[in-house]
Amino acid sequence: MSAAAFHVLIPARMASTRLPDKPLADIHGQPMVVRVAQRAAASHARTCTVATDDVRIADACARAGVPAVITRADHPSGSDRLAEACERLGLADDAIVVNVQGDEPLMDPALVDAVAALLDARPDCVMATAAHALSGPEEFLNPNVVKVVLDRRQTALYFSRAPIPWWRDGMASQGTVPAGLPPQVMPLRHIGLYAYRVGFLKRFPTLEPAPLEQCESLEQLRVLWHGERIAVHLSDHAPGPGVDTPQDLERVRALWTETPSAG
Repeated sequence: MSAAAFHVLIPARMASTRLPDKPLADIHGQPMVVRVAQRAAASHARTCTVATDDVRIADACARAGVPAVITRADHPSGSDRLAEACERLGLADDAIVVNVQGDEPLMDPALVDAVAALLDARPDCVMATAAHALSGPEEFLNPNVVKVVLDRRQTALYFSRAPIPWWRDGMASQGTVPAGLPPQVMPLRHIGLYAYRVGFLKRFPTLEPAPLEQCESLEQLRVLWHGERIAVHLSDHAPGPGVDTPQDLERVRALWTETPSAG
């Protein structure tokens, strides 16, 4: 798939309760939000910008030479924050932006390129995201692991915290992911990386929240509920771990030394 012209936006705020001041957590001499930006900048993105509501994050980015924009503090979601950032940056409605979460310092730049290229190749879709095959029963049954099922063109049919798809004849007796499950319906773990067309991203905050979105606590279900399409890139492997807890931070610090391409 050829490279697409796109921009990276990184939403970052200080609201974490499990890891206070998470965006500024040190990873080998730089704040985490800077490490995320450095990693994302290794993709083919034309620009890479942090969108934040906190001057401390903006100042940390400025010291590291990372572009940042200040957005309002009252946004209910990262998507709303990115929509404002698109306005402030003057991005055209037909431009593509990739949302790289501010707590994903090990995100593969090639995966960022892949979701952008997929959206560029799918004019029928307003968004693109990624997933990888899930084989472990613990993750399959874990409601904190989001699953996705696809149609024949690898367009999302549904996202859920439930274990889907459920193989009636195999799983009913085993309660796990059986070895004989056909590859076309192998459970997929959703990766929280999103590419948007800017025009849709600006429109998204105006859409009525979906009952399914509120039930599952999954914002992407609003897109499907309103009849829009999300293309899904299938990755051969899981991305590096994100950071939610102090334990996650220590794990990422250890892995960072093994990632020379991250800078």
